Amino acid sequence: MATSLYFNNFGASNEQGLINDLIVESIKIYGNDVYYCPRTINNYDPIYGADTISTYESHYFVEMYIKSVDGFEGDGIFLSKFGLEIRDQVTFTVAKKTFDEEVGLYTDHPHPEEGDLIYFELNPERHQLYQVKYVNDRSIFYQFGGFQVFDLVCEVFEYSNERMSTGIEEIDAIQTNYSIDMQSFTLSDQAGDTLTTQDGSDLTGVTWGGAVQTYMEDNDDLQTEATVDDVIDWAEIDPFSEGRV
Repeated sequence: MATSLYFNNFGASNEQGLINDLIVESIKIYGNDVYYCPRTINNYDPIYGADTISTYESHYFVEMYIKSVDGFEGDGIFLSKFGLEIRDQVTFTVAKKTFDEEVGLYTDHPHPEEGDLIYFELNPERHQLYQVKYVNDRSIFYQFGGFQVFDLVCEVFEYSNERMSTGIEEIDAIQTNYSIDMQSFTLSDQAGDTLTTQDGSDLTGVTWGGAVQTYMEDNDDLQTEATVDDVIDWAEIDPFSEGRV
């Protein structure tokens, strides 16, 4: 027997809109407010499949539902050959309609992407930053002929010299505290242009005690002191001269 002619799940836009509205309302009731920070890819390497200088330049206030209601998933905390690692995973669910209205309208991100960040408040005393590792847009399989939500599988964010200027103090402080990229400390003028030396190199420095100091400015002093104190002998020695210079 064929299906009823009076019901059309794949062309019923009114019913699809109703489902969308119900899901959005449910997440507003049972979900949590998070900050969503899309990633900007600046120098994608197609061989390694990575971007060495990704930036995070904005944040958006979005409500999401925590699907991992029983606690963190993933490998948890374990000791690997690289030391102690935290591989806690959590799955967030966001309505497609909400993402389109809160993020998609203001960015070139029509949908969540791997590498984006989610800043979540576990409790008033603890905040956690997660990175999207996988986006599943088919967790609800063709409900009334469409997809209504994204499931975002996330892990605790591991910083690797990304540039942070999201406008959230706690996130932007990560770059200040942990970055080893010299470009993060380049000096700039009021217009935002990077200051350079006479040979065209970027002028890099760090503020310490109110004075700007360059990282390499004391190399000559160290070399002079080492030579005077005979700590290091910088003279070239002929290996065939029996110790004579």
